[in-house]
Amino acid sequence: MRTVTAMGETIMDILFRNGQPVAAVPGGSSFNSIISVGRTGLPCRFIGYTGRDRVGLQTQDFLTENGVSIEEFEVREGEKSSISLAFLDKNGDASYQFYKDTPHVSPQWQVPTFEADDVLLFGSYYAVCDGMRPQVVPTLETANRAGAILYYDLNFRRSHAHELEALLPAIHQNFREATLVRGSADDFEVMYQSRDARDIYQRHISAYCPLFICTSGGGTITICTPLQAFDFETPHVDNVVSTVGAGDNFNAGFIVGLLRLGITRNHLNQLGREGWQQIIDYATAYASEVCQTTDNFVSKEFARRKR
Repeated sequence: MRTVTAMGETIMDILFRNGQPVAAVPGGSSFNSIISVGRTGLPCRFIGYTGRDRVGLQTQDFLTENGVSIEEFEVREGEKSSISLAFLDKNGDASYQFYKDTPHVSPQWQVPTFEADDVLLFGSYYAVCDGMRPQVVPTLETANRAGAILYYDLNFRRSHAHELEALLPAIHQNFREATLVRGSADDFEVMYQSRDARDIYQRHISAYCPLFICTSGGGTITICTPLQAFDFETPHVDNVVSTVGAGDNFNAGFIVGLLRLGITRNHLNQLGREGWQQIIDYATAYASEVCQTTDNFVSKEFARRKR
């Protein structure tokens, strides 16, 4: 069976509403996605690390409990697990403060193997920072040689805007390795001072990667290909509690859709509107579900219905 691999950071998210903590859940962008994929019952694994402390051991147990292989996951002695504080506004949108050490690759780490049409999800600051490039680059190259689908979620936060010029070479290298690039309109407003998906694709993406997905919260989803572009409406969600995991679960649902619909790397370049709509339906269903909870991943009940 095809395997889904996510590569990224782990972090304990402590959510605040009206100045008071309301929940604490394991998180990290790719981590959130792979938990939802694992709950859906698909073969999956997580490449990352945490500290050998109470938070880290809880994170490791959480991966296992949700069906995610930890064969490629490190629990490191003498290192602290990362923490984030997420302050929710009245719309459930969050602003963040992070407490973490500089990410780095351990000497023991080795490049994992991939098979054709497996899926590798990667992104965020983890995928571009100097400390993790010795892990990220060989992993992308190995997955590409094997014929896997590489899904790159930029997730570029405003807090890293001052580093953009220095990070662009790594971002462009990730674009070149990726099968699909996804970003939000918020990402691109920070990076390129534009929210126009078609313009962003033509000016900044298409020279590196042929397939591009741009989301805009509850607004339009645009998919750009070399031949055409498609716009899709995002379903309205009542009773939004938190949007913290919405983008991550869009990614999870998108990847679940690829596997459930039997879409391979070669098929992606041949999809028309109907094919993309089927995948988007999975993606928005997962994103909508997670917006109605303080968790960063879909509920086990929802996942069972998607098995």
